[in-house]
Amino acid sequence: MLSTGELAPSFELKDAASGAVMSLADVLAKGPAVLAFFKISCPVCQLTMPYLERMAGGGTLQFIGISQDDAGDTEKFNRAFGVRMETLLDERRSGYPASNAYKITNVPSLFLVEPDGRISASVTGFSKRDLEAIGERAGVAPFTAADQVPEFRPG
Repeated sequence: MLSTGELAPSFELKDAASGAVMSLADVLAKGPAVLAFFKISCPVCQLTMPYLERMAGGGTLQFIGISQDDAGDTEKFNRAFGVRMETLLDERRSGYPASNAYKITNVPSLFLVEPDGRISASVTGFSKRDLEAIGERAGVAPFTAADQVPEFRPG
């Protein structure tokens, strides 16, 4: 998996909802972004995505989901877990081009990418501490006092 300090590989992926193609350059033109690679059948992804969605409302960071599933299944997942963030498709039938470029071996995998294209945070699995750090940067706490979350869950 790519790590902090590395240059984020470019990609062009379809939006799950609209089918429009979006590139990494399109995303970064709007500012720093958290790229959240996930698979709908992954229990740790199911745990993580609602907290990312909570942070996505903050406005200081973009949160972009990158699903390894097809559009229909991804839309069902997003509805079931309350995910409204923009979600792109990195599908099996296309050979998972973005996942392979980012050298992902487990999901969820998160990358905070700065406007210059450098990765400033790289996280795999569910890490409470890392999500709190991303939340601090986003200006939104990912967890409330009522949330009972584990410190870590591997992807």
